[in-house]
Amino acid sequence: MTPGIAALLTLLAVAMYGGLHSLLASRWAKARARRSLGPTADRLYRLAYNVLGGLTLLPVLAFPARFPGLTLYRIGWPWSGLTVAVQALALLTILVGLRQTGLASFLGLRQLLEGEGNRPAQLQVTGLYRWVRHPLYTAGLAFLWFSPVMTTSLLALFAGISVYIYIGSRFEEQRLIEEFGQPYREYRRCIPPLIPLPWRRLPDC
Repeated sequence: MTPGIAALLTLLAVAMYGGLHSLLASRWAKARARRSLGPTADRLYRLAYNVLGGLTLLPVLAFPARFPGLTLYRIGWPWSGLTVAVQALALLTILVGLRQTGLASFLGLRQLLEGEGNRPAQLQVTGLYRWVRHPLYTAGLAFLWFSPVMTTSLLALFAGISVYIYIGSRFEEQRLIEEFGQPYREYRRCIPPLIPLPWRRLPDC
């Protein structure tokens, strides 16, 4: 398989994954689940969504590993140590962000045990969210793009995931506006979406 074809197929795999992931996250899919399963859907949906998302992501990640294409660059030591350190910091940031927002809720375990409507939603503006609106996305992008090795297929994978993250963040913000209204509009006006800016953070703006 040529490097160009491998890169195009990688982009196609990311697009298919993104379409499926977005469809499952839509209100339409959740409403269909409620009609089919009743109240049980609210307990199971988030957990099932995460499990299915993880399983369907595996072949997307496996494809560029099987067909890497051309090597664009490979960072040598000691600079590769710096990039790996940034990736480790990104993973730590993701863990901190998940703990801040509630790991059980993110995984769907709280919904499974308590149900979806037993706890009112709260707008998260503290911790990492004082600096950036989507800290988990920011850390995820940093982990991708600080890879010490880059091939044509990895470039296609990272570019596709980055576009999907950006589009997903826009849809997520529309949902948050509908849920929280003016408080979230004010928060969005003040705090940048993905790239932290030291002069724009709560409560300074």
